[in-house]
Amino acid sequence: MVSSVHPLRLGVNLDHIATLRNARGEDHPALRRAVEVALKAGVDGITLHLREDRRHIVDSDLHELSPLLALHGTPLNLEIAATEEMLAIARTISPPWVCLVPEKRAELTTEGGLDLHNAQSGFLPTCCTTLAEIGVQVSLFVDPSVQALEAAADLKAPAVEVHTGPWCNAVRLHGLNSAPAQAEWHKLVTSAEACERLGLAFHAGHGLRYDTAQRIASLANLREVNIGQFIVGEAIFDGLEIAIRKMRAALDAGRAGV
Repeated sequence: MVSSVHPLRLGVNLDHIATLRNARGEDHPALRRAVEVALKAGVDGITLHLREDRRHIVDSDLHELSPLLALHGTPLNLEIAATEEMLAIARTISPPWVCLVPEKRAELTTEGGLDLHNAQSGFLPTCCTTLAEIGVQVSLFVDPSVQALEAAADLKAPAVEVHTGPWCNAVRLHGLNSAPAQAEWHKLVTSAEACERLGLAFHAGHGLRYDTAQRIASLANLREVNIGQFIVGEAIFDGLEIAIRKMRAALDAGRAGV
């Protein structure tokens, strides 16, 4: 059991606004306008993933939006791969948060958590240490595995973002209370307990929708969820502000029973 109920932050990933903008090489829809709408809707943070191939946001987006978010007092969570290029960019922008994620050029979206099996021998420790030295909070995107969480703790990362994709896919395909979904849910519950034991701030993200967001909000030590594609997709039908507010309501409903 966890020791306390933490406030639950909603971070919104707006990468796919930039994807739509980039489709025609123009300036519409404007990412800045999307950020302003998200701020009006009361988000607790904005997540942006700067990929090696720049398929979503580009460097100029970071330079434009980072001061805006700082002025508003809303943290930027910059998702990057653990590479020398991305570390240099993070040092220049110096966002409040950096989430280190695995990245493959051919993937449609992030396919799994970081491989932390030999993490100490790679570039990841350098990233964690360097970012901590300049006051950037680091989270590591990991699979719901106790072994991965222990490796993250060894790297002295203050937080992890646990990959909820397999659970969300099981729910979508088989139903919230199905055996496949329950098996994946058990991994998330075990991960929440391990985070509490290891002193890791527990964040979660990937594939969350209204129903799964409400369910995961029942994990008392969950501190943050980051949700992007679903909210942007719902914005086509309801508008971005309404979609964000509906997601916040789903999280609040899940939290109410804790």
